[in-house]
Amino acid sequence: MKKTLLSIVLTFAGAYPAVAQTPAQPAQPSSQAAPAPQQQKKEIKDPAEYNAYVGAVQQQDAAAKVSGLEAFLTQYPNSVMKEDALELLMGAYQQANNAPKVIETANRLLAVNPDNARALVLIAYNERASQKWADAQQHAQRGLDAVAKMSKPDGASDADFQKQKTSFTALLNGIAGFSALQLKDYPNAQKYLRAAVEADPNNVENIYPLALAYLSATPPDYINGLFFIARAANLVPDPKAKSDLTKFGHSKYVKYHAGEDGWNELLAQTATTPLPPAGFTIKPAPTPAEQAAALVKDKTPDQLKALSFGEWQLVLSQGTPEDGAKVWDAIKGVTLQMEGLVISATADQIMIAESSDDIEAKKADITLTMNGPIPAKLMPKEGATLDFEGSPASYTPNPFMMTMEKGQLLTKAAPAGAKKPPVHRKPTQ
Repeated sequence: MKKTLLSIVLTFAGAYPAVAQTPAQPAQPSSQAAPAPQQQKKEIKDPAEYNAYVGAVQQQDAAAKVSGLEAFLTQYPNSVMKEDALELLMGAYQQANNAPKVIETANRLLAVNPDNARALVLIAYNERASQKWADAQQHAQRGLDAVAKMSKPDGASDADFQKQKTSFTALLNGIAGFSALQLKDYPNAQKYLRAAVEADPNNVENIYPLALAYLSATPPDYINGLFFIARAANLVPDPKAKSDLTKFGHSKYVKYHAGEDGWNELLAQTATTPLPPAGFTIKPAPTPAEQAAALVKDKTPDQLKALSFGEWQLVLSQGTPEDGAKVWDAIKGVTLQMEGLVISATADQIMIAESSDDIEAKKADITLTMNGPIPAKLMPKEGATLDFEGSPASYTPNPFMMTMEKGQLLTKAAPAGAKKPPVHRKPTQ
């Protein structure tokens, strides 16, 4: 168990002196009947048991308190104060910096009361630190249920009790959510981490995982994911981490929005706004069909013929039949000079990647049928850049393949006016 866990638990344990340091004292044995209390209190009736318990509780030295409480639990295993004694024993082991015994005692405590919130917090936190994700998620979820049912200890103020419950709840939500994220359980990761962030809007250790939970889901929730990744970039203190988060968020933003306009404004907004305001949105990139329609709109056949191959491919594969027909009518049978990447070649046919996407994927999108056999000495090599000429004869939209006829190898670069194939935008995932 890490030092941070010890400090957190010590803080929680010390939130109520009446519980964590000097728990509610059991009623001293008395021969006289006491008035019935409003709430039933624990009472040790045996004077020897009472003295053993009080003597252990009042020890100031951690080792002496451990010894006294262990002796009490051994001598009185069925004591009405067993749960209280085990809680105190956890704190004593913490004071003694004996982390294994803290966890061991927490498990003993759960055997007495499966809903003991303090034990569940300790165990869940320890399992998160040990990367036991399924166990940590389970114990955190149980802990959240237990915290909701906690009763206010004697001597604790309403404000202090509520503060402890709020701290426990935020911590357990963070553990449950982060563990769910590691298990790729994105709906639960979003649920619990969002609750943790709403409870503590400046804790980047929950904000960044929450952003990932939104962005990693299927389909991704870009609106919330981009907001919280920008928020995390504002809050992370390390300069390198800040730079890395900003670059990561920027790339995701550009992918979704199809441009960087608005990114700097989002960074500025999330610097002071902890949660997405009502109506918050980010405009998505146009769909491939919308992009195709925009490429064709109001263009003459000559202008359509002047589009790049990647733009033709986008319209022919993603556009409406009407838009596809306009482009195809403009280029069918036209002699074109182009440059592409050789995927494979025979004497009569060359498979070529022409669009930037397909060049990167090394995937053919043109079948070039040669006008005559290629001489062996001129045979293109796989992976080589090729200048060629051909005329579109047919195509299939999906997977896209254009067949070109009357193929010729060019011994010089394509004309200066020829357009390089740009990257066409694929559908947003």
